[in-house]
Amino acid sequence: MKRAESGQPEKHRAEGAPEREGGRPRGPRRAILLATAAVVVLLSLRIAWNSRPLKVTVDYSGPTASWPYYGGNQGGHRYSPLTQITPDNVRALEVAWTYRSGDISDGSQYPTRTSFQATPILFRERLYFSTPFSRVIALDPETGKELWAYDPGIDKSLSYSENMTSRGVASWEAPAEDTPDSCPRRIVFGTLDARLLALDADTGELCPDFGVAGEVDLTMGVGTVDPGRYEVTSPPVVVNEVVVVGSAVGDNRRVDVERGVIRGFDVRTGETLWSWDPVPRSSADPGWEEWSAEGAERTGAGNAWAPLSADPERDLVFAPTGSVAPDYFGGQRPGTGIYANSVVALRASTGERVWHFQVVHHDLWDYDIGSQPTLATVRKDGQAVDAVIQPTKMGFVFILNRDTGEPVWPVEERPVPQSDVPGEETWPTQPFPTHPPPLHPLEFTPDQVWGLTPWDRSRCREAMSGLRNEGIFTPPSLEGTLQFPSIVGGANWGGAAVDEDRGVMVLNQTRTVSWVRLVPREVWPEMRGTPGYRGEVGMQEGTPYVMIREAILLSPWGLPCTKPPWSTLMAVDLQAGEPLWEIPLGSIRDLAPVPLNFRFGSITLGGPVITASGLVFIGAVVEKAFRAFDLETGEELWSSRLPAPAMATPMTYRLRPEGKQYVVVAAGGHGRAPLNVSDHLIAFALPD
Repeated sequence: MKRAESGQPEKHRAEGAPEREGGRPRGPRRAILLATAAVVVLLSLRIAWNSRPLKVTVDYSGPTASWPYYGGNQGGHRYSPLTQITPDNVRALEVAWTYRSGDISDGSQYPTRTSFQATPILFRERLYFSTPFSRVIALDPETGKELWAYDPGIDKSLSYSENMTSRGVASWEAPAEDTPDSCPRRIVFGTLDARLLALDADTGELCPDFGVAGEVDLTMGVGTVDPGRYEVTSPPVVVNEVVVVGSAVGDNRRVDVERGVIRGFDVRTGETLWSWDPVPRSSADPGWEEWSAEGAERTGAGNAWAPLSADPERDLVFAPTGSVAPDYFGGQRPGTGIYANSVVALRASTGERVWHFQVVHHDLWDYDIGSQPTLATVRKDGQAVDAVIQPTKMGFVFILNRDTGEPVWPVEERPVPQSDVPGEETWPTQPFPTHPPPLHPLEFTPDQVWGLTPWDRSRCREAMSGLRNEGIFTPPSLEGTLQFPSIVGGANWGGAAVDEDRGVMVLNQTRTVSWVRLVPREVWPEMRGTPGYRGEVGMQEGTPYVMIREAILLSPWGLPCTKPPWSTLMAVDLQAGEPLWEIPLGSIRDLAPVPLNFRFGSITLGGPVITASGLVFIGAVVEKAFRAFDLETGEELWSSRLPAPAMATPMTYRLRPEGKQYVVVAAGGHGRAPLNVSDHLIAFALPD
């Protein structure tokens, strides 16, 4: 009898029948079943381990702390000195209370879906936050009970360019020796329809001595405003008695969109104190010589839509500016676009520009600065340096001297690919920081394509094949350009969290690839909607080209063509300027047809917070999950399922020595993400 190599008899079977021995599957099928059984056993053990009772001893001897500003402090540290929740007991965290505002739009009743991205502040023992409908709400921080709510009555029937979203509010309290007649404690807030409001923090009523009956119209002095396209989505900052506010401007509509002015107002009266335009408008303005007269007159945007930071002792506000209009063609705006795509330090009391540092010259990639500048003290060669830390969409992190704007570590101007589009004048170099090194890959080649099968990998290569692809800063082209990092790549508005004592920065990043194509305006009508010319369209009126783009290059299965992870969480040593650890952030279990907990990540919006006990809390991905990680190692220590993705930055506080530490996050999803949107604000704490 013929024997197999194993020495056992080879049994005869009918063609196509499964291989069996003693009633058991053999070969690959048996291996698959055994592997599946092993996974089930391991998952069961993990569930049993995580669900077993955990005895927790709550330590009440640690510090108390509030969260009085959007970023924890005015420098945007996203750091808390609290230590009650630790790596040892975090697994016992449970929901302490939940508040629902009712402010949800899924697109069925109103044209714009909501994105609940707010981070509450804790001011005078009350929580204050804003909703996607621009309502402001005050809660009891230990019970979640609503104390008051104010509705400015925005027009919900409009189509808003930035979804319906709002990231938060600011506060102000008058000095005891100079208390105003009304509203000695104020909540200051910008609405989706561009009004600046001052509310009595105690009652929620408009402050009558601020502006006109409590409101200032921000649409004045910014050019022609298209309804729903000029908004305030990030909180203002208050420096001494000056309220400073930026704006969000809808992209790629035309050259002369709304102007991206940053303005300072008197916090008591609402009087305009100053206005600073990132585009120099006359020969008397600094930077005029770097613009053409026509470009300076017509070009809009350059706005600061992300959260601002402030250093009151220096009387400085730090504004992260975006690109000037439109994003993908700059023939009508030759030059670097000075002050756009820059960290700009402004004198808070006067609006005077003190310094600026540009992170992208003549932006053609929508690489606006979306992250709040983080003000922290770093050590360089043993010396303490007060710095501004600026994450970017490119995966670059620039660390700048806070007084001068000079790089703390060298930044090199390197040659980059140049445009072949008629009428375009690309800038020959771009700034590359040396420390930290780029935290995002800078090129994506066909041999790096990822897919579940050879078929979808070949389809991804086919989609790439006709696109210009020369690495980062490859300019838009008529044949189409692969963009990596993508338009949602690197760090976005969630920004970074910094622990100055440990000298560590933590940030999350997206790693996907996108594409963009310029189409001559005269041929657009006949090309529109044809294969290869489908995607998000920007008319770019005032230029010779229409823009089409896709935020992510996808395989036929709907998965990114880039290799996972598609989002990461990273820690960086700020003294050495080097990464410490990096891990995948998030899984695809809520996106896949079956709940597969593969740690592939997703687009990430929102950011982390750090506690002194050595924890990192973050949601930020397209997954209904909120997590805690070990700051030292990146190990995941705890997670909780949520009713919707927490695409917002959390916060934490503890009111009293005998009280609990709470961690609060908005679980509301994102209007452009495939999962549901919601209105949940959830507080977690250790059990009694």
